[in-house]
Amino acid sequence: MSNETPRALTVRLRRRRGAAWGPGSGVGREAALKRRLPSLTDVERAARRRLPRFAYDFVAGGTGDDLGVRRNRTALDGIEIVPRYGELPAVGTETTLFGQTYASPIGIAPAGLDGLAWPDATRHLAATAAHANIPYITGTLASASIEEVAARAPGRTWFQLYGLPAESHRVTFDLVRRAADAGAEALVVAVDAPVRSKRPRDLRHGLVVPFRPSFSTALQVASAPSWSLAALRSRVPVFANMGRYVGASPTLDEIAGFVQGGLRGGFTWAEIAELRQAWPRALVVKGLLHPGDAERAVEAGADGVLVSNHGGRQSDAAPAAIDVLPAVTRAVGSAATVLFDSGIRSGLDAARALALGADAVFCGRAFLLGLAAAGRTGADHVAALLTEELRTALGQSGVAGPKGLRELDIRHPTAWNFG
Repeated sequence: MSNETPRALTVRLRRRRGAAWGPGSGVGREAALKRRLPSLTDVERAARRRLPRFAYDFVAGGTGDDLGVRRNRTALDGIEIVPRYGELPAVGTETTLFGQTYASPIGIAPAGLDGLAWPDATRHLAATAAHANIPYITGTLASASIEEVAARAPGRTWFQLYGLPAESHRVTFDLVRRAADAGAEALVVAVDAPVRSKRPRDLRHGLVVPFRPSFSTALQVASAPSWSLAALRSRVPVFANMGRYVGASPTLDEIAGFVQGGLRGGFTWAEIAELRQAWPRALVVKGLLHPGDAERAVEAGADGVLVSNHGGRQSDAAPAAIDVLPAVTRAVGSAATVLFDSGIRSGLDAARALALGADAVFCGRAFLLGLAAAGRTGADHVAALLTEELRTALGQSGVAGPKGLRELDIRHPTAWNFG
């Protein structure tokens, strides 16, 4: 019988695992996360265990009966890419957007109230963008200011803009100025939330800002110790970009009231043209689903269009975003960079969108679920996971990089053909 202690045995087995070949090899935290959370399905399962139910529902849910969320998933799953063999190209995921080179064409999408999904989420996502060298679209309603995000992720920060039309858009244009002064690489003008949608999951939980716990939600917090401890250690999640417009030392109630009364999630084409004049760098119009709107965006001065149905969170009648992507790509041609989000849950999903004409894709839920599943470094894990899966999809398809996917034969049975 061996006299080896359990600790010595564990160290020896870890060393053996590190020298081994196969998907389970490797040592350290990153390797352990890869074994424990090898796909986004595993990430979501872990996140659901660690989050209060109201927080999980806020991240995972859509509008109405979640038809849009399911439609995105079904449409993506139906896309087939025929691989080509006989060549063995060196595979790379590097991409250039608006003159900036990134390690991967998979970026982080904006999420309002991201601090509800995981405390200090905005700061963690900025750190992930810097670490992974990927773009991060931080939002008007993020839990850290545009100035702080840009300082944490220089060269990777984009800013999503919602409108505040009072006083001839005084606050709107000041946000644009602040984003420009902070060095944001792109202004992403959101047009896909002209009115507030109905989200039954949030209504059932009585979700409001500031958070006012009921007996039910208090029990949920008590049953989610990891989230609760993180919340106690972090700053209170607020609309960090908004406080200066409310007054000196505003309360969270006052900030929330200002946002409730002043925010409008949409712009007219004339307003977009005005924003074009005010913004010195790349301008992207986000939330487009019709090729005619994409053409109007380019006419208004947009450098890029972001095809999105808001992740299924705005209209249950809207088509799956992936189903309109080819038509939008054809409509704008080479006149604009085409970006995509809504429903991306894997590197293979990213490959599907890239094959259909997107220059890059963004996902929000995946990164928030990563934080919920594994804490501060969970978003780093998701970035690495998605990029590795994309690299695999490129290699299995027989192409050297993302643009090579467009040369392959693709079957897309649910694609829209506009008259």
